[in-house]
Order: sequence, then C-alpha cells, then structure tokens
Amino acid sequence: MERALFLIFALTAIVAAFNILLRRHPLHSALALLVVLGALTGLYILLGAYFLAMMQVVIYAGAVLVLFLFVIMLLNIRAEEARLERRPFFRWLAVPFALLLGAETFYLVRTFEENPSPSGTSIGVTEAVGRELFTTYLLPFEVTSIVLLIAILGAVVLARRG
Repeated sequence: MERALFLIFALTAIVAAFNILLRRHPLHSALALLVVLGALTGLYILLGAYFLAMMQVVIYAGAVLVLFLFVIMLLNIRAEEARLERRPFFRWLAVPFALLLGAETFYLVRTFEENPSPSGTSIGVTEAVGRELFTTYLLPFEVTSIVLLIAILGAVVLARRG
C-alpha cells in the first residue's frame, strides 16, 4: 500500500511539475504548483515527517503560493508577453539550459546510492527541525525573509510603473 501511495504522489508531482512548465498562463502554472506542493506533502507524510508536511502546507502552499498569486495579479502579464514575443532568441536559450539541467539530473541520480539510510532518528521531528532552524540555519532563514520582503516591494514598484 505504501509503495502504491508513493507512486501516486510521485507521479502526480512529476506530471504537475511538467504542467507548470507547459502552461502559458501564469495563473494556471501557479495552480499546478499547488498540486506539486500537495503531492510533496503526501510524500512527507509517507516518510513520517508530519511536521515537515504541515509546514509544507502552511508555508509553501499557503503563504508563498499566495505571494506568487499576488505578484501575478500585480504585474501586467499581457504587456510582458507582448514584449517577450519580440525577442524569439530567448526561446532558443532554453534548449541549452534544459540540456544542462538534464545532464545534472542524470549525474545526481547516478551519484547517490539506491537506498540511503537516514543519519539519525530525529529527521522531521519538530524539536530537531526547530533546533537546526534557529541555531545552524538562523542567518539563511532571516536572509530569506528579507529577500521575500524585497521581492514584494519590487513587484509593487513594477506594478505602479506600468
């Protein structure tokens, strides 16, 4: 049963991730991202990392996705699409980057062992995550919040110019 649920969540995440890339309208891509985040939540639950699963829902599917939707609504997407159509060479730049990403993925899949064993028993436990977040990773955590704030301000400034 666990293997079947894993396959369902993993395939859902992969199909929705490709759907993010294939949709032309950014709102549809954001909704596909919501599906990916939901599938990842299911995978976290299968791993027994219930705290990470709830944080995935609250932080990413809740706050960050809502932020993305606000930015999409603030920006004038139609004007940006018209401007990008005048530069067709941007489309061809995607091909080498896609090949590079594929090569990197192939390298990473071959590098990692097939069945890794976790290094400790406290993986995904609330206390362990909190301790690491507010000791070892405190600076990146705070810098990320500042970068998100700057991104929101930048989106508002860009929206007012157009």
